[in-house]
Amino acid sequence: MNRFVLADPDQCIGCRTCEIACVIAHSPDNPFISPDDEFHFHPRLKVIKSYGVTAPVQCRHCEDAPCANACPNGSITNADGCILINSETCIGCKTCMIACPYGAITMVPQYRDGQPVVQNGLYTNLSGRLQPKERMIASKCDLCEGVDGGPACIGKCPTQALKLVDPDLIHARVEEKRAASARQLLHMTRIPATGL
Repeated sequence: MNRFVLADPDQCIGCRTCEIACVIAHSPDNPFISPDDEFHFHPRLKVIKSYGVTAPVQCRHCEDAPCANACPNGSITNADGCILINSETCIGCKTCMIACPYGAITMVPQYRDGQPVVQNGLYTNLSGRLQPKERMIASKCDLCEGVDGGPACIGKCPTQALKLVDPDLIHARVEEKRAASARQLLHMTRIPATGL
């Protein structure tokens, strides 16, 4: 069973600290000392604020991941209980975005050594000038793969609204529910004494 990060909307205050922690965890440079025009803010989760609910939305690392099934070239794989996107083979077709039931995938420019990667032979018309087109790739939560301490969003949340749900936790909760159901069933089926 795959792991994923779950948000408690009753605890989330919408501060977006999780978004900042995500960007810092995935950035090779320190955003606090980088010039504004050199830093790119692309969190892999998105805090949604609406009437009555505030919570980050991020990848659930689905067991039968619709995004992976929809990817035409196999760029999305399951690695040790985590659904990952290979940025080098992603073609930016957006099929995974459409397939994701949570809206957890976004398209972002690809950067290498702090510079945008451009697509060979593809140009865009900006203000009457043709300029090389940036290569766009799919991006989503990767549970901070390769980052010490696991998902950065969890450790930085000031209200502890985020937690990592892993198979052991799910199995323990299921067992608790089964035991409670059995106790409830036993209580309901007891026949009261009739005095006979």
